[in-house]
Amino acid sequence: MTQLEINQFKKVLQTKRDELERMVRNRDAITIEKSADALDEVQYASERELAIRNLDRETNLLRNVRAALRRIDEGTFGICMHCEEDISPKRIAAVPWAPFCIQCQEQADRNREESNETFDELLVNAA
Repeated sequence: MTQLEINQFKKVLQTKRDELERMVRNRDAITIEKSADALDEVQYASERELAIRNLDRETNLLRNVRAALRRIDEGTFGICMHCEEDISPKRIAAVPWAPFCIQCQEQADRNREESNETFDELLVNAA
C-alpha cells in the first residue's frame, strides 16, 4: 500500500472517528422518562433499549476506528492482526477499520457464535 493510499484512509478514519465521537456524546435518547400511562412507559423503555444498543454499537465501532488509526501510526495498517498477511484492498476500501483479513474475520465470527451458544446453554441449564 502506498503512502498516498494510507493518507487517504487516515483522512477517512479521522472523519469517521469525529462523527462517531459526536454521536457517542449525545446520550439524550437513553434518559429515563416517566409517564402515568403504562403503555407509554413500555414504549419509552423500548426506545431506550434501542438507543442503548445503538450507543454500544457506535462505541465499539469508535474503538475499532481508533485502533485502525493507531495501526497507521505504527505502520501495521492493512496487515491482518492474526495471520499477519495483507488484508485485501477491496476489504480495506469497504471496511478501513478492519483488523483481520476476511478468512480470519470469518473464523473470529464463528468462534464468537460458538461461545455465545455455549453461554446461552449455560444460562438455560442454570435456570
